[in-house]
Amino acid sequence: MAFFLETLLGGLMAGMLYSLVALGFVLIYKASGVFNFAQGAMVLFAALAMARFAEWIPLWTGIDNLLLSNLLAFVVAAGVMFVVAWLIEYLVLRHLVNQEAATLLMATLGIAYFLEGLGQALFGNDIYKIDIGMPKDPIMAFESLFEGGILINKEDLYAALIAAVLVAALSLFFQKTSTGRALRAVADDHQAAQSIGIPLNRIWVIVWCVAGVVALVAGMIWGSKLGVQFSLTTVALRALPVVILGGLTSVPGAIIGGLIIGVGEKLSEVFLGPYVGGGIEIWFAYVLALGFLLFRPQGLFGEKIIDRV
Repeated sequence: MAFFLETLLGGLMAGMLYSLVALGFVLIYKASGVFNFAQGAMVLFAALAMARFAEWIPLWTGIDNLLLSNLLAFVVAAGVMFVVAWLIEYLVLRHLVNQEAATLLMATLGIAYFLEGLGQALFGNDIYKIDIGMPKDPIMAFESLFEGGILINKEDLYAALIAAVLVAALSLFFQKTSTGRALRAVADDHQAAQSIGIPLNRIWVIVWCVAGVVALVAGMIWGSKLGVQFSLTTVALRALPVVILGGLTSVPGAIIGGLIIGVGEKLSEVFLGPYVGGGIEIWFAYVLALGFLLFRPQGLFGEKIIDRV
């Protein structure tokens, strides 16, 4: 039982990180109808900015406090992501309003390659380290309940808590603020939102800025765990099954889908891996997503589209 709970907790913590990346897809799709293939590049660009500014700020300011320098680096990197989001909307998206979905898709692919190249030009292409002070030593918990206790990775636990706090903050933002209600109105009906005076361009900038902050937090966490390298762009690919499972238009779906994928990957690798030769954690999510595409393409919480003729 202890081993099962240990695996389950590991899956839940990994699932929260998947949910965080998937939120970037959902937020942009809800507000603009654009499936943002540049989300992985945004995670990489944000992580590069965070890592490099964390190195440069102590040199520029003489600050030797890790927490303060990381906080300043986060603020500066968030500012950079705001500028990037504004430029994407101003230079690209506003000129593609009412274009075909394929056109918007190709635009986000172009943005992805541009951001990868720009990140390399501005911040370099080495492997960088992000040290945000998360402890990496594992701990033993619930020793009084289970013999030997349950092994928990502290870094994964802190990362999951950070992701959970951000997800909760975004949920409150959407539900309780006037801007969040405007975002939901735009998501429901662009033309109706415009008719009551909600400016689409401003809403799209806000959404891309929020997605940029989500990408920054995701890049910071994954960069702390794996190092900042160009393979971080593949993190977005791990979030695609989450979006398919939860639904392209559902924030709760991104959260629950991430948890399901995270737990499913861990449990299948541990309990089914020995029977199928291992490696199931790599392809489990995609097989599950394929099943949903065949039988419930709108996902668990997505809206079912009915075309009337």
